[in-house]
Amino acid sequence: MCRWSTNSNHLWVPIVVFSLFLGMMQLQCQQMNDYDQIDSPAVLPLVTQLVYSQISNLTSIISQEISRESTFCVKDPDADWNQAFNFSSDLDFLASCIKKTRGDIAKRLCTAAEVKFFLNSLLGKSVSANYLKPNKNCNLTSWVSGCEPGWACSDLSSQKVDLKNSKEIPARTSNCQACCEGFFCPHGITCMIPCPLGSYCPLAKLNKTTGVCEPYLYQLPPMKPNHTCGGANVWADVRSSSEIFCSAGSYCPTTTKRISCSSGHYCRMGSTSEKRCFKLSSCNSNTETQNMRAYGIMLIAALSTLLLIIYNCSDQVLTTRERRVAKSREAAARSARKTASARQRWQFAKDATKKGAMGLQAQLSRTFKKDAAILKQANSEADVELLSHSRPTTSSMVASSSVATKKKGKEPSGLMQRIHEIENDPDIDDNINIELETRAKSVTANVSKGKQPHTHSQIFKYAYSQLEKEKAQQQENKKLTFSGVIKMATNTERRKRPLIEISFKDLTLTLKAQNKHILRYVTGKIKPGRITAVMGPSGAGKTTFLSALAGKALGCSVTGSILINGRNESIHSFKKITGFVPQDDIVHGNLTVEENLWFSAQCRLSVDLSKSEKVLVVERVIEFLGLQSVRNSLVGTVEKRGISGGQRKRVNVGLEMVMEPSLLILDEPTSGLDSASSQLLLRALRREALEGVNICVVVHQPSYALYKMFDDLILLGKGGLTVYHGSVKKVEEYFLGLGINFPERINPPDYFIDILEGLITPGGSSGLSYKDLPVRWMLHNGYPIPLDMRQNAVQYDMSQSVNSANEIDPCGSSHAEKTFAGELWQDMRNNVELRGEKIRHNFFKSKDLSDRKTPGVLKQYKYFLIR
Repeated sequence: MCRWSTNSNHLWVPIVVFSLFLGMMQLQCQQMNDYDQIDSPAVLPLVTQLVYSQISNLTSIISQEISRESTFCVKDPDADWNQAFNFSSDLDFLASCIKKTRGDIAKRLCTAAEVKFFLNSLLGKSVSANYLKPNKNCNLTSWVSGCEPGWACSDLSSQKVDLKNSKEIPARTSNCQACCEGFFCPHGITCMIPCPLGSYCPLAKLNKTTGVCEPYLYQLPPMKPNHTCGGANVWADVRSSSEIFCSAGSYCPTTTKRISCSSGHYCRMGSTSEKRCFKLSSCNSNTETQNMRAYGIMLIAALSTLLLIIYNCSDQVLTTRERRVAKSREAAARSARKTASARQRWQFAKDATKKGAMGLQAQLSRTFKKDAAILKQANSEADVELLSHSRPTTSSMVASSSVATKKKGKEPSGLMQRIHEIENDPDIDDNINIELETRAKSVTANVSKGKQPHTHSQIFKYAYSQLEKEKAQQQENKKLTFSGVIKMATNTERRKRPLIEISFKDLTLTLKAQNKHILRYVTGKIKPGRITAVMGPSGAGKTTFLSALAGKALGCSVTGSILINGRNESIHSFKKITGFVPQDDIVHGNLTVEENLWFSAQCRLSVDLSKSEKVLVVERVIEFLGLQSVRNSLVGTVEKRGISGGQRKRVNVGLEMVMEPSLLILDEPTSGLDSASSQLLLRALRREALEGVNICVVVHQPSYALYKMFDDLILLGKGGLTVYHGSVKKVEEYFLGLGINFPERINPPDYFIDILEGLITPGGSSGLSYKDLPVRWMLHNGYPIPLDMRQNAVQYDMSQSVNSANEIDPCGSSHAEKTFAGELWQDMRNNVELRGEKIRHNFFKSKDLSDRKTPGVLKQYKYFLIR
């Protein structure tokens, strides 16, 4: 029998010897059930350390099992396991359990096999971690009190319990009692497992109202009145169960102590110690998180300051960026101008050299012929008078003369060879001029090889070199021969635009609400490569005519036919290559001139076009519209002053020109412009017409210089009737044929408008009024005459009128007086139809025949955001 005694004066040496003896005899003492000295203050710590060492060995085995099963979420198993099961700082819960079990704790602890059995159920795919599979101690035939949740049993056999045994579960069915504090006893096994640090595992207390053992959720087993609430029954991850974790606002230094968090500290769920709050933050007692309003205020203040800095400095940044881009652009323009000037000087020098060489050739030819005649005459005289002289002298003279002739002939022969080379090969100057054209050619070569310029300098060099070449080509076009015209027409390097020809027959537009004609029986065509001017008095339907051609006539019923390239196609099928400039401004007032044009080019040009080509298009429009001086100026709004009205009008036209349209329709683009600005605009439109663009323009009494720049003219009279449609060069001839003479020193367009307005009577012997002119045009072309106009045509030859019987007299229709309700209903119906037409016009998708792929809506919105 093992017995020991302690003196009041505890000595260190006996204690050490006793601890060694206890370590060797522990199992024997437990088998003898001698726990008389377990309450001794000197013995309990030593026993506690021995039991803790066994628990440490057990947890190390469990650590290996956990690391093998949970490698996906456990980075360092040893560190994590040490943080969860290192109880060395406070072993009070272990000492308490030793006292409660009277030293029988070793036989109540779960072995490796039981822990493995529990972990497999916890980590596996079991329905719940609270119910385990049947095992050796808890099954259908054997169910002791220790199988209930929160309870554990002991092994009364004399055999030694090996905690490291991971294969066999020992028999534990006797001496069952409640689980110790700091341990948990799962439902279905009869042993105890230590709770990890950060959890709170006190003894359960019965809530008599609910019958639940709190703070856990298990109930007492039925038919067992002596059974009481035990300890903890579960421990799982926070996702499955949070009952035994230390609650938020408190910290648990051990698994049996829970302390409220003090002021100035915060404790999250599962904390083992309280954490001090950061500086400038506050923490009340029993709080889980820090009050970091000060940091929030500082963050808001920092962000606000940053936004203010960005807002105040963004203009400076953009200005600096624009200045750098402007410098690159100006340098590229200077380089292109120098190259063009050097090329022009070389061309002048080459022409002068050709001209001088041709004169020198003629002079040398005349000199050589004269010398040959004199020499021939001298030789004949010498033969007659000096027949007896020696031959060496004569031969020497002849030899010397021949040598002299050869010497004289050396230089002219080389010069003549150079002249003949220049005449035969006009491109012989490429080797000489290669140094002047290196920059432009290198940029062009890079573009042709697919190496697109990407820096601002390279892009602007390419754009301005191309502009200078185009200017030079325009100068050469003025003196082109027939072969030069053929060469320009067959040039494959120029990007071709698709041609659009619009023909219309008996085009009539009637307002639905008022049943009033705006256009009547307009017939003709507008051709590509020509500028057609539409003129007429106010109310003649000029804008309505353009809207009908562009497919924008809303609230009107359209009769007649409009053909695109001879086919019955909708103009909406060509909207990607159709430009329309309305009378009102459509520019963005808060953007600069260049930004407006660049935004339109990005959204409406083909996506296959490179950035350098787009820059070339924009620079070309700015150049030909004369907007270089205001390219970086804001367009302006009502509140903010911007560019002038004339420049604003040119920007409106430029928005449509940068899309490279095939059909360009403009509604009074010269209104508000002076003569110089109007001529500049018309020259730009003339250049577009040379590219094959079909241009139709409404003008209001242009000057004589502008009038001569148009190719075709459409004169509309009052009521939307055609007075003349044809070439500008033949309009005077046509009116002279009617007997209308044009007074001297009067602008013909002004005279036309005055006649059509009825302000003056046509001069000459015609005797016509402005109402007779549409009828005379119909008779001249053999068009049908409406019934309401036949009374004006009685005095003329009616034999030319065709298909006039099918016309309906608009005045003959009944106009019964409507009631107020009828008029209201008609107005509401017209408004609904108008709104429906607007919706169809804005959202109707027709078949695309333009063969141009433009950016999508999302990319256009991106351009809108960064514009």
